[in-house]
Amino acid sequence: MKVKNYLETKPDQEVPGVALHAVITAEDGAPNFAMRVIEVEPGSSTPFHFHPWEHEAFIISGRGILKSEQGETPLAPDSVVYIAPNEKHCLANAGDELLRFV
Repeated sequence: MKVKNYLETKPDQEVPGVALHAVITAEDGAPNFAMRVIEVEPGSSTPFHFHPWEHEAFIISGRGILKSEQGETPLAPDSVVYIAPNEKHCLANAGDELLRFV
């Protein structure tokens, strides 16, 4: 069992304005799933990308936009996101405060 504050995990910076806290990984004994807390600064976004696994996200704080080839969907606190495998996507900060999601 493991309990900690996510801020204890030094973030990786995938791109400027995006911090990725890998809070639970295989190194913690979780071989099947990972938990990441991602913080997107105002005016920034994650890269437009795709991968062969599904993707779920829960918006903790801030306002954002989920961008895909099908269009754009607004995001707010408590929004739940499902992205199918190989679906191109990115999450952009659409507000003036930090967009934070798990």
